[in-house]
Amino acid sequence: MVYGVGADIHYAGSAFKITYEQASTNTIQPPMKEDLEIKKLFAKYAYSFDKNFELNINYIGVLEDNIAPTDGGTAFGGGATYIFNKQTLVNFTQFYTDYEDFDIFQSDFNLEYKFKVSKVKMKLNSITKFISVEDDEAVGHYTDNAQNNYLTTGLKFHIHYDKYHFGVASYIGKRAFAIMDDGFKLQHHAMEFDRTSAVGLGVNIFHFVLRGQYIYQRAIELPLNNGDQVKISNFRVVLNYKI
Repeated sequence: MVYGVGADIHYAGSAFKITYEQASTNTIQPPMKEDLEIKKLFAKYAYSFDKNFELNINYIGVLEDNIAPTDGGTAFGGGATYIFNKQTLVNFTQFYTDYEDFDIFQSDFNLEYKFKVSKVKMKLNSITKFISVEDDEAVGHYTDNAQNNYLTTGLKFHIHYDKYHFGVASYIGKRAFAIMDDGFKLQHHAMEFDRTSAVGLGVNIFHFVLRGQYIYQRAIELPLNNGDQVKISNFRVVLNYKI
């Protein structure tokens, strides 16, 4: 079970978003000694200099992980967005993640295109991620059997009609230790993902936006590399209140 709370504040040319997330996972004991407890903090600040150019900085902190050696890890990001017009924009963000035993460098390139068909608003996103795993003493480490470099691409499609929302997403290509969801998800456990698909529905109710999402992912465990595939099904309920 994962619980989170956050705020998204816009004032003049500034936009600040922060999210605190806490997860509790029941483990099989033995071999595990205790259940998994995780606490994370995500933050992003963006400033628009004009209608075409914006800069962003990101922060992620693994405040607590009582099992994985990625406990205490921190990630920082910096990027720029160029808005060509009301329909098209591009963003490039460079992330650096610092763990005690290894480092991760990740480059994200996002292309967004908005269009409208009658009263239906649509948005298409293309995301490309390049991930580099840096571990000078990899033997016997958490990154055993991980590739040095990963390249993964994703497509997202969103439809907004009246008060209803619908979205689908899919990622192709392997990845490990990735930063996802525009800097608001961190995959800090030793798993190599090779498939991700998602679908979501939402509705506006007065000042509220209620969304339900289903996310399916497939991975293998690192450093075990035992060939057994891990299948992950996530069900998310997100409630936003707009002021």
